[in-house]
Amino acid sequence: MNSLLRAVQGGGVVLLLASLLIAVAEEPTVLPEGPGIAASYPNDVGLGEDPRVLLFEDFRVPDVSTLQERWENVSNPAGMRLVNDTPTDLPEDRALEVTATLGKDTGGHLYSRLPRGVDLAFARFYVKFPEDADYVHHFVTLGGYHPSTPWPQGGAGERPVGNDRVTVGIEPFGYGGRFPPPGAWNFYVYWHEMKMSADGRYWGNGLQPVEPQPVPRGRWQCVEVMLKMNSSPEVPDGELALWLDGQLVAHFKKGVPRGRWTGMGFRLLREGGEPFEGFRWRTSEDLKINFFWLMHYVTEQAVRRSNPNPRPRNRVLFDQVVVATEYVGPIRSR
Repeated sequence: MNSLLRAVQGGGVVLLLASLLIAVAEEPTVLPEGPGIAASYPNDVGLGEDPRVLLFEDFRVPDVSTLQERWENVSNPAGMRLVNDTPTDLPEDRALEVTATLGKDTGGHLYSRLPRGVDLAFARFYVKFPEDADYVHHFVTLGGYHPSTPWPQGGAGERPVGNDRVTVGIEPFGYGGRFPPPGAWNFYVYWHEMKMSADGRYWGNGLQPVEPQPVPRGRWQCVEVMLKMNSSPEVPDGELALWLDGQLVAHFKKGVPRGRWTGMGFRLLREGGEPFEGFRWRTSEDLKINFFWLMHYVTEQAVRRSNPNPRPRNRVLFDQVVVATEYVGPIRSR
């Protein structure tokens, strides 16, 4: 503010403009909490028609066959069913239950491209793990492929080159059994500046909030992720954020304090550590956020890392999926 006053007093219009630009550039990103655009649509009714919404799924369909028609790629529909258990207060509402059966399948997924690529996206979904839930392998993912494809791409163990893909998974992680199943929320991220794993390959970097966020069992939880691409190839101003039940629990951006960063990833810190270098998610602006992947992927090998005696069946429920260009927030009841 003092620099602005000096610029005005000195008649320096150029200096004033420069000072304004600096002030804007240094303004910290302030993310919302609590109600979002969903607050204008009780029980999410009509939310799918909002022009800010890119993808909407409330599972209010008669059967799984009809649901398949709404998504570009579906894996193991035989392991899916619609159930009368939902976070809304609509008596006729439904949710999707996805079951993984060890020795038979690895669960299932719904995948679709967004109607257009964007540089900023918010993905909100509700999830409920039953009381007998076990650990999982991979979970819900938001990201971009260039060129886009009507199916999810591979790439496990390989680092993106910068103009081809970025994937951000929000996943329960068991940390070797330190947290009861299904674990604590963790980002599982692939991008071209990720760190190498100990075996010389790239197995995704895990990015953790300051405080562990154990995943509840037996109740619905609202999960929302924000992915913001870097504004130009050379600028590390990309961001990543996580809300749980409308509360912001993690915000990764340039300058925030972090712990040691290895091929396993890093944890945010309240203070100390080192400033995060920021995300250069992409080296080309042609790479946009253009897909959403609702996934429940379970393998016995992954589960055994945290539970030597895994359950043979692992279920999860999903509902009220929204991808939008603005913060969505939790459901508003009638």
